[in-house]
Amino acid sequence: MSEKQVNTLRKFKQQMPKNRRRFRTFLTKLEKKAPKGIEKITAAIEKEVWQEVDCLTCANCCKTMTPTFTAADLKRISAHFGQTVEEFKEKWLYKERGSGDWMNKKQPCQFLNLKDNKCSIYEIRPDDCAGFPHLPKRMKDYVHVHKQNVEYCPATYKMVEKMIGQIDVK
Repeated sequence: MSEKQVNTLRKFKQQMPKNRRRFRTFLTKLEKKAPKGIEKITAAIEKEVWQEVDCLTCANCCKTMTPTFTAADLKRISAHFGQTVEEFKEKWLYKERGSGDWMNKKQPCQFLNLKDNKCSIYEIRPDDCAGFPHLPKRMKDYVHVHKQNVEYCPATYKMVEKMIGQIDVK
């Protein structure tokens, strides 16, 4: 891992615990009552975030979280490896109790190259990975997702930090 990658992740991991309660409180208020025009505000903030954050300097999501594999993901990815869906599941996944979701058996993700933080199956990665961290989605519908992701993702952290400075929630 490069020095820049180590520093980006280290800084995030130092800041998150200090701001966890404030960020979660803000997101909870936003979830209960989103102000008018929030989508326009968050679209502008998102553009700023992606100018400041490079996922390849971090990959914390791939190191600490697991995507949920949909049936389409399973079919597409197992075919890529010349396996049946069942063979792929047996080798790499487990079925989560309660939800029944298919998840990675191990972390970091088996498809992450730790030297450059690149995904070895990027072109066919799970839909959950392709959409992460779900910033451009309708904010009102994804606040609950951001509450979780802010703990793991510097881009989500930066998004919420900027939102706190621009959105008044009561």
